[in-house]
Amino acid sequence: MNRAGPEYRWLLPSAVVAPELPGDRPEGRAPRRTVRDWVVDTCAFLCAALIGVLAADAMNQASDYPEPLQAIDQLVGALACCAVWLRRRWPVPLAAVLVAVTTVAPVASGALLVALFSLAVHRPLKPAVALVGTAAVASAVLQPVVRPDPHTSLLANAITGTVMVLLSTGWGMLVRARRQLVVALRERAVRAEAEAALRAENAQRLAREAIAREMHDVLAHRLTLLSVHAGALEFRPDAPPAEVARAAGVIRDSAHEALQDLRQIIGVLRSPDEGAEDRPQPTLATLDALVAESREAGMKVTLDSRIGDPDGVPAATGRNAYRIAQEALTNARKHAPGAEVTVTVNGRPGDGLTVEVRNPAPVGDVPKVPGSGQGLIGLTERATLAGGRLEHGRTPGGGFEVRAWLPWPS
Repeated sequence: MNRAGPEYRWLLPSAVVAPELPGDRPEGRAPRRTVRDWVVDTCAFLCAALIGVLAADAMNQASDYPEPLQAIDQLVGALACCAVWLRRRWPVPLAAVLVAVTTVAPVASGALLVALFSLAVHRPLKPAVALVGTAAVASAVLQPVVRPDPHTSLLANAITGTVMVLLSTGWGMLVRARRQLVVALRERAVRAEAEAALRAENAQRLAREAIAREMHDVLAHRLTLLSVHAGALEFRPDAPPAEVARAAGVIRDSAHEALQDLRQIIGVLRSPDEGAEDRPQPTLATLDALVAESREAGMKVTLDSRIGDPDGVPAATGRNAYRIAQEALTNARKHAPGAEVTVTVNGRPGDGLTVEVRNPAPVGDVPKVPGSGQGLIGLTERATLAGGRLEHGRTPGGGFEVRAWLPWPS
């Protein structure tokens, strides 16, 4: 039997590793007997004694044996029955000894049958059971020759003994197979529970990451508008009233939109039923509104969309493209204020959808805007999960470029 350790057994196919049973221990070591074990061992002892008594009575009636020989048979039968109590600790040696004893002393036949049954239960088929079982069959054939029964033919005695040996061994093998099946099913159930727990934990982790990414993509755009325009009001207190009013309007609208987006995400977290009344998710068709909103906030944005029908883009692909453009515009607003940003969208079914956002190097000093640096990481994860890819980096002129490719099934 394969003795793979328990920490590695689950990695091997069930057809290769047979489950180890509690009784599969080296010779000389046995588990502590339970109440059930005591009951089973007592029944085994009584069965061995009953078969031994019947065999002794048949031998005594079959021929006139001397009294010393009858006494020796009875003593050997009693010792063989008592040896049954050792079948858990030394199953192989006990069965081997009883095979030899039964050849010359039929009164030990009951103990031999019990020992063969126990051997088949507690040891694998090879090599112990096969060797001892073969010897037991040979003993069943030789026994009528050594101790003949005048009332029964030699062939009948040999066939009867062989059938009894095979039945006892086969019954033990059947019990062992059933126990192995129970152990395997129990291990499989434990493994299934562990795998289910891991899958649930992984699903929760992915859900948390998706929610965190969505919150960042949604709220970062709105809060950046708040930060930029609030900073402008702080550093330019003497700005014209019209510019102050426009900045205040952008702040108000951005705060309102941020609250709406936050309420939408919290509604999804609370209950799926609340998500039915949420605002529709952005798609590629709403990219024009995003660019217009950025222009109203004071950005210089050029949109070059080469998609004939934005509504024909799959909803998931369009939403990912929208979020990528949204985050790229947010980064450009924070790190390159005043620079003209170019958004290019191109693609067709089968070739995929490409989104490029470029901005040149900013002119003058750039105000420090706090950020976590997780936006581009989240965009890369979003594109990868969608089956696409995202690249970003500095351009030769000191600007910045974000380029993403998303699959668009044909």
